[in-house]
Amino acid sequence: RYFLASIGLLGVALTVLWWATGATSVSGVAAAADGLGGPAWLVAAAALLLAAMIQSALVPFHRWLLSSMTAPTPASALMHAGFVNAGGILLLRFAPVVTVDATFMLAVVAVGATSALLGKLLKSVQAAAKSELGCSTVGQMGFMIMQAGLGFFGAAVTHLVLHGFYKAYHFLSAGAQVEHTSPADEDASGTSLAGAAVVLLTGVAGGALFAVLTGKGTSVDSGLLLVVFVVLTTLHAARSAVTHTSLSANARYGAVPLVFLPAIAVYALVYEAISGVLSGLPVVAAPTQLSAAHVLVAAVFLAVYVP
Repeated sequence: RYFLASIGLLGVALTVLWWATGATSVSGVAAAADGLGGPAWLVAAAALLLAAMIQSALVPFHRWLLSSMTAPTPASALMHAGFVNAGGILLLRFAPVVTVDATFMLAVVAVGATSALLGKLLKSVQAAAKSELGCSTVGQMGFMIMQAGLGFFGAAVTHLVLHGFYKAYHFLSAGAQVEHTSPADEDASGTSLAGAAVVLLTGVAGGALFAVLTGKGTSVDSGLLLVVFVVLTTLHAARSAVTHTSLSANARYGAVPLVFLPAIAVYALVYEAISGVLSGLPVVAAPTQLSAAHVLVAAVFLAVYVP
């Protein structure tokens, strides 16, 4: 029923766009998007967003994805690495429509941020490995939609591609992880001052490296928030690596920047490559002005990911 609802919403959006523009193709709608506005545009844009939310299993439409956990693991991998990508592709193709109004783009950011945070919360209360991966997908799709709301559709598609490889691997290896992985030892005393310094410097350096390689975050617009999310993600992952006690402290502190900074560089280069591939589309990047709502979103993520 979720997919039927998504198809119905897409049908509503296409019908309204045809009525408003007279265009019968996506390229025709894109060409006439500058003249869109008023109730017709709002209905079409809202229908597109809801359809994307359902396809990408965003809260509160995430139940269909979590119910797929009962399927064989390869089918679950296909769901989480393939089917959920449809929402991001839909927003990319209709980017000229959804970027008409900055307030609507803020709504897209809010929708994505909500799913990203709730996905993380849901993951923390799951007992089964596949259920954890399912909730992780809900959160990651929230991040993807949020990047689209910031106006960086190339970043959203990059997220889809990398997440697809990452999540498919984890699903297909979930059985082996359950069988062979013991609970990880963590430093009961918490992160030392030296460890905290390594984590902080790695996170900041990762954000700076991403900004240099992509040019994002160099002006006062939503690109700053994109860089902030890179920093927060790096901080979160680096802290997890530093607190793992299977290696000596010196080995951990030295390995963190040597592993994470090249990974950020690869991510930035993949982002640039995908943006180049998408350059023929009408809208690949449409950064919006930085607002108080963006700052609030960044503050909430900072509180959640860096306690």
